Amino acid sequence: MPVSRKPKPQTPKQRMQARRDRLRAQGLRPVQYWVPDLRDPTIQAAIKQEIANLAKHPDNAALDDWIEQASDFSEWK
Repeated sequence: MPVSRKPKPQTPKQRMQARRDRLRAQGLRPVQYWVPDLRDPTIQAAIKQEIANLAKHPDNAALDDWIEQASDFSEWK
């Protein structure tokens, strides 16, 4: 009587390839997005500078007023 053997565990690379193959078989494709690393002090400084620049914009108060008038906050809790 032959002894049933468990399949040898796959390497992480093989498991990931199998997962990708299953997803592709479902009609999906991989997409990679690169976003700013918000933990980076250089990025944080750039964001703070942009915020400061926007706050100094001459139309800032008028834009804030327009946003307040156009927004419906009634469902915010």
